[in-house]
Amino acid sequence: MAFRILVADDHPLMRAALCQSVTGAIAGLTTVEAANFPEVEAALKREDNIDAVLLDLHMPGMNGLIGLALLRNEFPAVPVIVVSAMEDATTIQRAMDYGASGFVPKSAPITHIGEAIKAVMDGNIWLPPTQGPAVPGDGDMAARVAGLTPQQLRVLAGIAEGKLNKQIAYEMGVVETTVKAHVTVILRRLGVVSRTQAAIVASKLALSGGGETAEA
Repeated sequence: MAFRILVADDHPLMRAALCQSVTGAIAGLTTVEAANFPEVEAALKREDNIDAVLLDLHMPGMNGLIGLALLRNEFPAVPVIVVSAMEDATTIQRAMDYGASGFVPKSAPITHIGEAIKAVMDGNIWLPPTQGPAVPGDGDMAARVAGLTPQQLRVLAGIAEGKLNKQIAYEMGVVETTVKAHVTVILRRLGVVSRTQAAIVASKLALSGGGETAEA
């Protein structure tokens, strides 16, 4: 059976290497390419026969785990395999908590890409061979984030980037009061009491450490 894979990475050489790896690993497989998160969404909306996504967590517009959660929310039938230079056990576990079906470190042997795709297409989870005890994940927070709508996740992404409500509203094409309403729901869902606390959570989800904004 032929597969069609969306390869999403902002570095042209890495993207080309991934495309070469997957087409070489599985006969008849074809690829679609994306260099940023908006291109990923556009491709998934445009192409109705994409079987899986190979996803870099640090593309422009991605916001790390927020983008992953948004993809799982909008396109639940399309499995996502994270391909990342961040390959510590905690990051791997967090990616799985937020809906990834597989995780392939960029330092892994090329053969792992093919193995991951085949496993995921068979309905299984694929993780790199690891040593050591299990690490804590983001189970509770992931469940909270999964309860947000796509629009609320976009607002959360804007908060992670330190944007003001009026900036987020402009980019989303809505009025500022709509964004404020989304922020209120986001605070309740995340179990925080201020926008600053939400910004700290959002920046951690974006894999950018801490962060805050002065807007109330």
